[in-house]
Amino acid sequence: MERRLLAVARIALGICCFAAVSVAAAQTRYPEKPVKLIGGNFGGLPDTVTRLVAQKLGELWGQPVIVENHPSSAGSMLAAEIVTKAAPDGYTLLFSDAQVLLIAPAIYPKLPYSPKDLRPVALAARAPLFLAVNKSLPVNSLKELIALVRANPGKFNYGTSGIGSTHQLSMEYIKLELGLDIVHVPYKGSSASVPALLAGQVQMAFSAYPSLAPHAKTGAVKLLATNSSRRSVFAPDVPTVAEAAGIPGYDFAPPIGFIAPSALPRDIVNRIAAEVARAVKQPDVSAKMHTLGIDPVGGSPEEYAAELKSDGERYARAIKAAGVKAE
Repeated sequence: MERRLLAVARIALGICCFAAVSVAAAQTRYPEKPVKLIGGNFGGLPDTVTRLVAQKLGELWGQPVIVENHPSSAGSMLAAEIVTKAAPDGYTLLFSDAQVLLIAPAIYPKLPYSPKDLRPVALAARAPLFLAVNKSLPVNSLKELIALVRANPGKFNYGTSGIGSTHQLSMEYIKLELGLDIVHVPYKGSSASVPALLAGQVQMAFSAYPSLAPHAKTGAVKLLATNSSRRSVFAPDVPTVAEAAGIPGYDFAPPIGFIAPSALPRDIVNRIAAEVARAVKQPDVSAKMHTLGIDPVGGSPEEYAAELKSDGERYARAIKAAGVKAE
């Protein structure tokens, strides 16, 4: 009897060891098939960053990395819903800026997904926005703009890419901290807000550097500040809002990263984070990002989560103060 029990124990131990080795081998082989990156609307900064990273990850992994968009007014939320319902195996990931984990939960009373079912995996990049004013506005610095607005409360307006956008929250936080009265004019994307700025329909707007740079060179607009925590390499002479307005800790440069179902195994999370960091630091990828006014970042899941937590506190304050509600 003892011999039989010992034999059974040895067999069981062998099976467990084989299973453990098989699981470990499977995890180290990730990915063994195409990986899908799910996101919202086509053509925005998150989509642009993701396509650059996806191409490089495909080269590094030797597997296709497919970018799948769900364009609609609720595109990011639909994408998040799809990913939360996907198998937590690393083959279906979400790409997003601050919308899915920070903004949408604060402005929508009901979401088609639970943020608790998602975990941040890899911060790929940040895309600083620049505050620009129309050439007709008699200011050449953010301090001069603040003084002008204070002397004329409610008489000036600013354009954004939409309600609840990072563009809006960047300005609303300035208004909150400095007690300014500036009217918000939402548009459907920067492709509409920047032309409105050029036409003088709005006096100021936050937008990405590539959208503003050509007009800054011709003098049609003046760049006064960037919403990042540090000066941008794209326009090093332009101060940060924190510098120019004296707002400590100000940082609203959109974080663009990859997010997974919360049950994704830790080793796969770490593998994806390391490979994304490797991809964005490749010379060809970082060069393309810089051309588009995007800062490549990379980093661990913990660093990404910490940045989202820090950002979330500022975003929540701006949303509450401005009374931002979903359309």
